[in-house]
Amino acid sequence: MGALRVLRGFFACVGRRPGPARGEDGGRAAGSGPAATATFAAVVTSLLDRLQGVEDGRAEVYRELESVLGRDESRLQSSVVDRVIAVAFEDLQAAQGATAAVRTDASGVLVALARSHLHEVVSVLQGHLKAREGTSQEFVLIALRDLAARYALQCVPFAETTLSALRGALSEAGSSRLLRAACGAVEQWCRGISTYFRQREKCAFPGLGAAQLCAPVCPLLRYVGRSWRRCQEEEVRQAVLGAMGAMMGVLLHAEQHRQRAWEQLLWLLQQYRDVREPLGVTTSLSCFLEAVVGARTLVPRAQLLAINAAVHQQLCDEIEPPSPQHRAELCRCAVLQAQICPAETIVFLYCKLRSGSKADRVAAVEVLQALVRSDAAETREKLPLFAKLVQSVCGDAAAQVRMAVLRFIGELLRSGAPGCSAWDVVAHVFSEFSRASGRLASGSLCAVEAREERAVQRLCGHVLGTLDVSAGGVAKLLWPRLLRYVVPAQHAGMLVPLCRCLCALAERQESAGREEEEVAPEALEPVEQGGEQKVPVVAAVAPHASGGRGAAALQLLQALPSTIHGAVGARWAAEIPLLLQHLAGTTASSLHVAEWESLLLKFLRTSLEVIGSEAWTVGLSRELSQQLGSSPRLSWEKRFLYKALGTALAACGCLRHVQEQTLRYLREANYLELWQAQGMISVVSRCAESHFQLALSSVKAFVGTLKPQKSSSRLGSVRSPGHSGAVG
Repeated sequence: MGALRVLRGFFACVGRRPGPARGEDGGRAAGSGPAATATFAAVVTSLLDRLQGVEDGRAEVYRELESVLGRDESRLQSSVVDRVIAVAFEDLQAAQGATAAVRTDASGVLVALARSHLHEVVSVLQGHLKAREGTSQEFVLIALRDLAARYALQCVPFAETTLSALRGALSEAGSSRLLRAACGAVEQWCRGISTYFRQREKCAFPGLGAAQLCAPVCPLLRYVGRSWRRCQEEEVRQAVLGAMGAMMGVLLHAEQHRQRAWEQLLWLLQQYRDVREPLGVTTSLSCFLEAVVGARTLVPRAQLLAINAAVHQQLCDEIEPPSPQHRAELCRCAVLQAQICPAETIVFLYCKLRSGSKADRVAAVEVLQALVRSDAAETREKLPLFAKLVQSVCGDAAAQVRMAVLRFIGELLRSGAPGCSAWDVVAHVFSEFSRASGRLASGSLCAVEAREERAVQRLCGHVLGTLDVSAGGVAKLLWPRLLRYVVPAQHAGMLVPLCRCLCALAERQESAGREEEEVAPEALEPVEQGGEQKVPVVAAVAPHASGGRGAAALQLLQALPSTIHGAVGARWAAEIPLLLQHLAGTTASSLHVAEWESLLLKFLRTSLEVIGSEAWTVGLSRELSQQLGSSPRLSWEKRFLYKALGTALAACGCLRHVQEQTLRYLREANYLELWQAQGMISVVSRCAESHFQLALSSVKAFVGTLKPQKSSSRLGSVRSPGHSGAVG
């Protein structure tokens, strides 16, 4: 092995120079020439010498030889090529009792050699196949399969003779292994022909006619069809299905064979009932539909309906739901079908959305999501229509349908498509989160329903958290819509992804500069009136809840100071990092709550002092009042809101507003509820820090309203015990 390591190091130093590697300009790489080719040949020869008489480590040497041949396009001398082929075939024939691993690696060497010596390798493989040497036929078939998979277009000139040889191999395949290997080779060579039909203008060799290439496929189709009846092993059946789909795709390109292909399609769809694993049927179907797209041929109506029904039925199977891989392949079939017959496909989906079962609606939305993901030009034009179709089921009560709609919205947003404007998809995400939260809070759900609602909540967060704000049109769509959802208590669980998304928008704005209208929020759409007072400081009072929403809220404030108020930029740049530093390393149990509340209130007070705007502070106090009315009873947020409101009123210069607010809360509080009484004391005492006389007069005015009755009775009748909070 020491010599092998020396050779490996030597070739690593030489790199790609020996061969006619292409430079960036498409020409031959600098340094290629006779000397470099000689060095390349010397390395290959040294590795061949290493294989002489070596039993242990042959597989490793073969892999090294495959790597060397695969890295260089240089032409070797015919004597070296002949020697590589001879050594590899010696192991393929198992003359030395080679293991299956060694024979597989020897086959890989032949495939790598074909990079620059395709004609020689194919000729030898064809000759060996025609010789009917069954002991090594399987690995010859594997080599032919891999050749067509790696060098599809280059192999087309050899397709006619190779497919004829494969017909003989199929007719005499005496074992399941040989039948599977032969079908795999047939599939790849037919796929190569279909690739040629799609890209024939890129080929350097003379054009080959469809009739010429289809001629050897027809008898192959018969042989493979007969094999289906006698094969029982699932792996062999899957190989037969793959070969059938690829051959049917080739026959579409010759008018005289097209009818045969459509007949075989109905046979293929029937196999959904017979095979244990339907993925093979779907993979074969997608290969065929891809050929239909390339052939640009009309689909008979009977076959069109059969394809739509079969694919949709597989997607809707609730007894044996398709695996993720199978589901993706089914959606690919639906996308290809939409490219072939767009109008019929849309009508079919519309009918399923309007009158189908729950499974029908889920499948239809999933197909529409796949259409958005496909990013084909013809589908992008229809994105507004797709969005409108999905909007028709956005009020569906079934959790599975709601999640399908959310996944569709996520795809639509990631695409940056104009279809997003068909309805406010951002609002729908938050609406679904609130809907799920309300159902969970009701306590009337069974275990399965509760699990579904939590899944809806997680999906809402995922949709928002994976948004790419750099996608075209997304920045304009999101700003300022997302700002509306920063504060409301019912959206608290979405605060972390929401803040991250807004921070990304702000970062994009900063990096692009004000000159790019697309990403400058002020140039996109003005913030709603009063929206600048939606300061998410309250969310930070329980900083470790909902995945760390406190840090997220503070980072959002740090990213958007100009949106809140232009005067706070420098102060927040200095103070917010200190607050974040205080949070770092703490947990929900280790954080000192009273100290943290004190820091947040101090931050709020200093911010209001810097702003120094009477109108702004009045707006903030009203915003806090609204939050107080909607926040959960007995929550930390509600307790903190009383203190924050008192702090805002203390900073407010409009004395009339301060007096109105304090009198209002004094009158509306239910003093039989201890937490409301404590909250009211917080409001008045903090207000009194700056407006002592005004607070005192408000208390006196309130007490004056109680004089006609006994105080205890009056206090109890101000609000019934069932009152849940102050009105915003």
